[in-house]
Amino acid sequence: MSAAQHSHSQADPGADTRKRLLDTAEMLFAERGFAAASVREITAAAGCNLAAVNYHFGGKRNLYLQVFRRRLTMLREQRIASIHTAREQADSLEVVLAAFADAFLKPLVPRRRSWSVLDLLLREMLDPQLPGEMYRSEFVEPVRGVLVSAMMSTTPGLDIRSARVCALSVIGQLVQVAQRLRRARLEPGVESTLPPLKETVAQIVRFSAAGVRACAREAR
Repeated sequence: MSAAQHSHSQADPGADTRKRLLDTAEMLFAERGFAAASVREITAAAGCNLAAVNYHFGGKRNLYLQVFRRRLTMLREQRIASIHTAREQADSLEVVLAAFADAFLKPLVPRRRSWSVLDLLLREMLDPQLPGEMYRSEFVEPVRGVLVSAMMSTTPGLDIRSARVCALSVIGQLVQVAQRLRRARLEPGVESTLPPLKETVAQIVRFSAAGVRACAREAR
């Protein structure tokens, strides 16, 4: 443990316990959903006593909220940063779309584990537990706003209404690819019947860039 980590641990001795609970709960919520993952199961897997969830989070529902808030914040910042970096490197629509697609998909692919972030998001879609507008206001709108701004900046003549529609189209296509990744993991052999992921993403970029520019021409 580094000096900084040791100092932080001394200042907040519960930080490690909270992190273990968040990590474990994220895995179990992704694998089983909110209702099926019990507090007893979460605390046992995290190596904590049964009262730890109430002590650190005030209950299972708030633990679930904090799991999502932590993960959505990470995803939001990754996606926004990818767009800003792309614009700094080359102020090109294709570069922006490719960078965004990469940042969108990479965290959703499972890495040596039985679940992915996509499983967590799909569980919430099937059995909503988050407060009404949290997902939209804290995650969807900030990312879409930056993507819309980048599209308008790299596409002369594109108005904000068309840019918003185009952003929804891009995100919708990427969601379909993400679902394909999950299906391929759950059903061995499916992936071999589909085009390579890199080729699929490149096609989405080409298709979307052409569509964005067509919208800009119509708006003139």
